[in-house]
Amino acid sequence: MRVLAFDTATPATTVALSGFGAETLEARDDPEPGQRPGHATRLLPLIASLLERTGADYGDLDRIAVGVGPGTFTGLRIGIATARALASAARLPLVGVPTLLALAEAAASAAAGECEVVVAVLDARRGEAFAAGWVPGAWRSVLAAGAYAPDVLGRAVSGLRARVLAAGDGAVKFREVLERAGAFVPADGSDLHRVTARVHTHIAERLQAADLDDVSPEYLRLPDAEMARRSAHTT
Repeated sequence: MRVLAFDTATPATTVALSGFGAETLEARDDPEPGQRPGHATRLLPLIASLLERTGADYGDLDRIAVGVGPGTFTGLRIGIATARALASAARLPLVGVPTLLALAEAAASAAAGECEVVVAVLDARRGEAFAAGWVPGAWRSVLAAGAYAPDVLGRAVSGLRARVLAAGDGAVKFREVLERAGAFVPADGSDLHRVTARVHTHIAERLQAADLDDVSPEYLRLPDAEMARRSAHTT
């Protein structure tokens, strides 16, 4: 299946293209620490670069897949709006891929059966982490996706009573809590902590395409601006 996939839930902009040869191609933009994400300016050029490398056009695709988060409000809005527009213009099916699931599947594949549970953890800011956990292979959920305070996440991971692999930038940020709970967290610079759209292309092949308007962000909590508004209203 020929799939164009991208994810803008994290600071990185990652794009992948599968079905044009044996290798799934990826192009990405990872901002330096302290730099703003380049989703708005880099997403379309990265897509164009992959299509150009294969000599393909949108009409050659079978579907488009987009990461639906959780993640930053602005990043998700840019990615999903772009996916809807491209799918509509090219009359292609659109699939929403949970970013945490994609991160977990990539980590489990790299771990090659060395864990019983994989927990994907993204930095949610405000001292919280977006996290979810699965049993690899069967992909049975054992930790519901949510925004967790570090101590709550630590107790949840400890309660799994399994060999847990924790991956993602949130796992790096809350390494001490997760390791104390018994999880293994790869080295800070490991690729296991990076969201890659390569995995989105594979997940998209087994998911059901949805109506364009039904592909929406999985925020898991209110955006910062809305929380600030509500806080100001109650004070």
